[in-house]
Amino acid sequence: MAGMTKVESYLIDLDISYEEVSSSAFYIEDQEKGLPGITITLEDPIVIVRARVMKVPPVKREELFEKLLRLNGTDMVHGAYGLDGDDIVLIDTLEYDTMDKPEFEATLDSIGLALSRHYSVLGAFRV
Repeated sequence: MAGMTKVESYLIDLDISYEEVSSSAFYIEDQEKGLPGITITLEDPIVIVRARVMKVPPVKREELFEKLLRLNGTDMVHGAYGLDGDDIVLIDTLEYDTMDKPEFEATLDSIGLALSRHYSVLGAFRV
């Protein structure tokens, strides 16, 4: 698939460790670059970059959701926190046709930065 070839070339150029999990998805597990458990999928024409952050805890949920919304509004350069079933995810989307390597790299950098900067804040909600 042409889109994934473009994504793969960016991953190679950026020297990011990845695994091809299907013809339309890559999985990044590159702790050295601050990118743990990132999935990149193509749902033409959109490239979706997604990281599972944590399970939604059974307690203090409203407080956590408010914190996530505040982080979305004040501390996110690219992407946003969201819910996927019982998981909190960090997600960003890029339009394949206009996506270039600097934009792709900025998305990965933003997700990696958010995961590291918000770890202790969100960690307070883990049970």
